[in-house]
Amino acid sequence: MLRNEAKPLTAKPAVRFTPRRAPMAIFVLSSYFVALGLLALLGLHRLRLVAAATRGRGRLANEAASPASPTPRVLVQLPLFNEALVAERLVRAAHALRWPPELLEIQILDDSTDETSAILHRLVEELSTQPGPKVTLLGRSDRSGFKAGALARGLRESGAPFVAIFDADFVPCPDFLERTLSILLGDAELGLVQARWGHLNRDQSWLTRAQATFLDAHFGIEHQGRVNLGACFNFNGTAGVFRRSAIERAGGWSSRTVTEDLDLSYRAQLTGVRFAYVDSLVVPAELPESWNAFRAQQARWVRGSVETARHLLKPILTHSPWSVAVRAEAAVHLLSNVAYLLMALLAVLLPICVLLRDKLSFRVPGGVPLLSALDLSMLTAGTLAMLVFYSASAARRKIGFRLRDVLEILFALSVGAGLSLSNAREVLLALTSEQAEFVRTPKRGDVPNPKRLYRAPPGTKMAVLELVFALYFLLAIGLALQRELYAAIPFLLLYTTGFIAVGGGSLREASARSALDWSSPPKVAPADRS
Repeated sequence: MLRNEAKPLTAKPAVRFTPRRAPMAIFVLSSYFVALGLLALLGLHRLRLVAAATRGRGRLANEAASPASPTPRVLVQLPLFNEALVAERLVRAAHALRWPPELLEIQILDDSTDETSAILHRLVEELSTQPGPKVTLLGRSDRSGFKAGALARGLRESGAPFVAIFDADFVPCPDFLERTLSILLGDAELGLVQARWGHLNRDQSWLTRAQATFLDAHFGIEHQGRVNLGACFNFNGTAGVFRRSAIERAGGWSSRTVTEDLDLSYRAQLTGVRFAYVDSLVVPAELPESWNAFRAQQARWVRGSVETARHLLKPILTHSPWSVAVRAEAAVHLLSNVAYLLMALLAVLLPICVLLRDKLSFRVPGGVPLLSALDLSMLTAGTLAMLVFYSASAARRKIGFRLRDVLEILFALSVGAGLSLSNAREVLLALTSEQAEFVRTPKRGDVPNPKRLYRAPPGTKMAVLELVFALYFLLAIGLALQRELYAAIPFLLLYTTGFIAVGGGSLREASARSALDWSSPPKVAPADRS
């Protein structure tokens, strides 16, 4: 970091550096700069996606179907597990989809162990007396394969050539099938059409705003950028329609990872199937409103992406039909969450290196603090790249740019830093473990004060560790102020705010004694993950 240079440059003599004098300093600073350099490169990659996403609309999906296209049969799958608060909302939205009723089948894939099953039985009986598509309730006595197992089981029960999938927290619009099927019917080589996620509760809290910031950039910049580059992108597990043959060519659903959607996406594209993304088609969904639920969701996504990389990185890198650029982009996509290891390392080393550099005072002739200048430039480059990444996403969604938009982006960056420790743990587990349990994300639905709401595991120990790191960074900020290292403070504050928000929010929820009756669903051991 740049030091306040109000004093003459000669006020502090240069310290001659030799390996014997500070071998540990060399190791610490080298590790720090390697991590920082790799994160800066990842930031440059984000800028590449921004440029690709905003440079034109040449590869947008065409929603105009051929007039001669026959109307096909469509299967809508609704995988549910203990979703009492949102199950009815989802089923009614699916039942309202515009499609010839005789050509539409709705499958409710129910693995629930609570009152959700009774709610669904009553709802199916009610809908059976009304005009509309056939609604089938398929329950299972165990959760073999988790969501992937439920989807595979349901697929065997139907012969429909097209399959739409919606998670419990989504509310598809009535014209969803009309718009997505028009694209699939217009291009026989397409295997999937993915819609963009909307947010029912974006302004519920700063947490939901941060999540919306993350997801808007994921769809509007990452998906659109990869489409414009001719690279691969992934099905997001919901709000999409598959061509059945694409699933079967890829070998079907597999539960070998906890992100079965990402795994199937790349296996399908390795067979030559292409995917389409429709940015203008938005399917509203509910964002997790608690820190522990959000943490559990992020842990699953991070772990699943690394698990998928373990299984598919070799075939991707050796897939000769793809160009080197496409293979490289796929590798970066699957490995991008490994960056949390670098961010965790940075969390440990950043305060140390700020003070270590000041003590050693490396300077080039003329008194310029070389390491501080290098450090500041790399940190600034990486941070500015992410600011541009999220700002470009916000600009695509809105007319004008408000101060609150800037604050939301800065808070989202802090939350990402605050998740570095817990997500780094998930990366390590994915690299060293074979199995993980699928943990569902709790939803509140339209009920303002539900009497019962399942929660994700609280992760209290990790939350305490995050607050310890927040204190560590606060001490570093105090020392930076004392030593006039003012340029370091914004970056130290980024981590401090994130650790306080994530750790403090998780602990507050874990210890709260509110009117809500928190209860956890029965634990189901992993089984039959083939």
